[in-house]
Amino acid sequence: MEEQSRIEAAKKDPKNFKYFYDLWYKPVYLFIYRRTDDETLSADITQQVFLKAMQNITKYEYRGFPFSSWLYRIAHNELMQHFRDQNKVRVVCIENTGLAEILEDDVAGYEVENRELIFKTLQKLKPQELELIEMRYFEKRSFKEISEITNVSENNAKVKVHRILERLRNLITVQA
Repeated sequence: MEEQSRIEAAKKDPKNFKYFYDLWYKPVYLFIYRRTDDETLSADITQQVFLKAMQNITKYEYRGFPFSSWLYRIAHNELMQHFRDQNKVRVVCIENTGLAEILEDDVAGYEVENRELIFKTLQKLKPQELELIEMRYFEKRSFKEISEITNVSENNAKVKVHRILERLRNLITVQA
């Protein structure tokens, strides 16, 4: 596997980590930017993610997930730490395609155009719950990848998302 050989090379010589930086900087930056809506802050956190990844590359162990999942987990942790330290609320990037999937079949006759009601409902979620919904429906991540990023089992990720969706649908039905 090419990725594994590049990881081993980066473990031996930090200069070889540049390959991963070049390959994953933009996707990780966008992952962070979608949650901060601040270009400068996103760039700073992204740099911190890659610095931590490079410093800890020797601790990386392949566990059936792509290397990028490890980077996203570091990004997730850095974001959560930033929001705790700054006592700030994260932003949500809402896309109609994700909203349609969330509401599919369960809320008969509900118009996706009513983004304001959905946004208000999403704001009632805890940050961890919101992130699960965002990763699954707006970023189209698999439960396997979500489990790796958030450091929970794949089954636990599925159960959590299902429960959050039920709460969301109930809140939207009550408010509609």
